[in-house]
Amino acid sequence: MKSPTIQTLIISVFLFTIQTSLASPPTLGSVFTQCIIGLKPSNPCSPIQNFTYTPQNPKFLIILNNYVRNLRYFNNTTRKPIAIVAAADVTHIQATITCAKKLSLQLRIRSGGHDYDGLSYLSTVDFVVLDMFNLRSIEFGRKLDTAWVQSGATLGEIYYGVANKSNDLRGFPAGICPGLGAGGHFSGGGYGNMMRRYGLSIDNIIDAKIVDAKGRVLDRTSMGEDLFWALRGGGAASFCVVLAWKIKLVPVPEKVTVFNVEAVGKRGGVNTKELVVKWQEIADKIDNSLFIRLTLSTSNKTVKASFMGMFLGDSSRLLEIMTKEFPELGLNKTECIEMKWIESVLFWLSIPPGTAPTSVMLNRIPQKQIYLKRKSDYVQKPISRTGLDAIFKVLLENENVTMAWNPYGGRMSEIPSTETAFPHRAGNKFKIQYAANWFVPGEEVAKECMSQTERVFEAMTPYVSKNPREAFLNYRDVDIGTSLNSTYEEGKVYGVKYFKNNFERLVSVKSRVDPDNFFRYEQSIPVPSSH
Repeated sequence: MKSPTIQTLIISVFLFTIQTSLASPPTLGSVFTQCIIGLKPSNPCSPIQNFTYTPQNPKFLIILNNYVRNLRYFNNTTRKPIAIVAAADVTHIQATITCAKKLSLQLRIRSGGHDYDGLSYLSTVDFVVLDMFNLRSIEFGRKLDTAWVQSGATLGEIYYGVANKSNDLRGFPAGICPGLGAGGHFSGGGYGNMMRRYGLSIDNIIDAKIVDAKGRVLDRTSMGEDLFWALRGGGAASFCVVLAWKIKLVPVPEKVTVFNVEAVGKRGGVNTKELVVKWQEIADKIDNSLFIRLTLSTSNKTVKASFMGMFLGDSSRLLEIMTKEFPELGLNKTECIEMKWIESVLFWLSIPPGTAPTSVMLNRIPQKQIYLKRKSDYVQKPISRTGLDAIFKVLLENENVTMAWNPYGGRMSEIPSTETAFPHRAGNKFKIQYAANWFVPGEEVAKECMSQTERVFEAMTPYVSKNPREAFLNYRDVDIGTSLNSTYEEGKVYGVKYFKNNFERLVSVKSRVDPDNFFRYEQSIPVPSSH
């Protein structure tokens, strides 16, 4: 049934254009554009053609590259979409879905572009990018305890708006990078430095507005609890387009305390390895209001351990806790910095206190772009001293790679793994993010950095989760499996790593809400193979 539709559209556009030009037949982009313009109803105040960009439009590459956050995909050889719709109205989303389906085009949905492996703006087949950056309103509830946040709003915009509106008495638990778009970040879990106290972003989401494969606008009541469950941690792009999230704001104290101390070889007479041993003992069991991230990197042929923390309280109370639970670190009062919660967002970006206004987090386009690769792991048992020796050795051999160890425990251990689609809850001590950044183009340096990341990842095999080796959806990693043919068998390979036992329920939801598998990409939830 699809071919005649495409043929009819191409012929009709061709007949229209041939009257004014003897140019070659119309492009797929122009056919798509004619399709969306021809649909009714559309919002007369926001005609969709004003927000649609094809490669012939001089703004096309600017719009595309504005939200490419990994320079590996910022080049002439990367396949480009046939069109970008920078939706400014719900009717634009509906029209994009309708015409992408009609023309058998794949859809990529982008809210902030931080998708590590670029799946929100890449494809191996003809595709359209639905860019959500224009849809970024934030509407607060009367009591300032909730807010409706559109998918294109960045975390920086949310944090800044929440703090200003609540006189610094409210915050929201989400990631440390202000440029993240709410759409993808929330739907993959939404992980940040308040998660030991308040859980993930998805644990504080109480409603959503979506557009489904039939173009219907639904909320929690009309979509049903199964789909609402799937959207929280299962990756919304497999099911629908999320228009907005209703979030529950959380109380934050007038002052939080932050610190960042380093041990290169040793600190205060205690060697780095012993500090890491102790961190593993306490990081997931310490006061729920305290989050201490451990980053392992190399400096001058030595392993450096950085302990970066945030405590939802004052420095006196923090020092009491640290003196009792982690005296080996020797944290002192001069290393503890008290500030407003909104100011701590800048501290986690390594912006020294007092050197920039909090409004810098509203900048949507970063000043510095990098080439990058990320991977993830979960650790369920402490790594022994012998294991740490082996890890330190492999880090020294692969100096471009750093590891960030993010502690679990607290609220994360209290929420059942089936409560949302995000499964990584109790039983995990910490999560690892492997990171390689580089700053120069070229195949050789990219290959070397990617190889180093893979070598460190492989060396960690004995110390991390098994059967499956778990992975975090928001640290997108195509190495763990892709499904180019959208088959159940291919999808299960990465699906059980991201979702564990929740994978089958996600497949069941997918087969009900999107049986034709319109919302698909290289790591989407598949429909059952019997379909």
